Amino acid sequence: MGLFEVEKWEPEEALAPDWNIAPTKNVHAVLERPLKDAEDRRPVRQLRRLTWGLVPSWAKSPDVGVKMINARAETVHEKPSFRRPFAARRCLLPGDGYYEWVTAAAERQLEEQGKKKRPRKQPYFVTPADGQVMALAGLYEFWRDRTLPDDHPQAWWVTCTVVTTEAETTPLANADGGEGPQTLADIHPRMPLVMTPDKWDAWLDPARTDVADLLPLLAPPPAGLMRAYPVPTEVSNVRNNGPELVKELAAPEAGTLF
Repeated sequence: MGLFEVEKWEPEEALAPDWNIAPTKNVHAVLERPLKDAEDRRPVRQLRRLTWGLVPSWAKSPDVGVKMINARAETVHEKPSFRRPFAARRCLLPGDGYYEWVTAAAERQLEEQGKKKRPRKQPYFVTPADGQVMALAGLYEFWRDRTLPDDHPQAWWVTCTVVTTEAETTPLANADGGEGPQTLADIHPRMPLVMTPDKWDAWLDPARTDVADLLPLLAPPPAGLMRAYPVPTEVSNVRNNGPELVKELAAPEAGTLF
């Protein structure tokens, strides 16, 4: 089915377009695992609806999920919350791009000087330069709510996290040598790990469980695949949602110069 060759998708899990996804919201994920109650136990590529914010299977409460929206690529195979899903429950999180915020230089200086002024940050939208859908590396996990009976629709939670890596220091595809950020590292020191199509099959394969075999997949993508541009600061309020949030601005908004 389409770009990700999905074999199974449940219409009731469809999500409406969302231009301002925040932690604890539902997201679409591509993953491979056997279908529930199917005689054929082969892994099937599925499009599933997951909750952003990974809840480890051993957690006492799902509240910990809001603290586990990201997993560092450098330590994902070691951390207790992530090492099990890294070995067996990996997914791709498709999207058009992601937001990142940079603090204006003047505002940052006030913050560093201890002035009681909340820095005003300029949001940027990072998206593939070729206009295609991007796939972020993710992990997913199941959590059982023991306070509910087995047949309760919310007895099982399926949650996910985004794998991150060091931000690129090479020029963005639309770098112009001007005053704005020229690299992703100019915007933020970290970035989501984008999986290029040549890695999708290996990343999704649940039969791959050897850490030494999986770690090379965490290498950053080739440089120059992304562009970034300033967008309205309304995106900083999660209550705002709509295509106007990804409108490209000619320059950062007043008071938020890079």
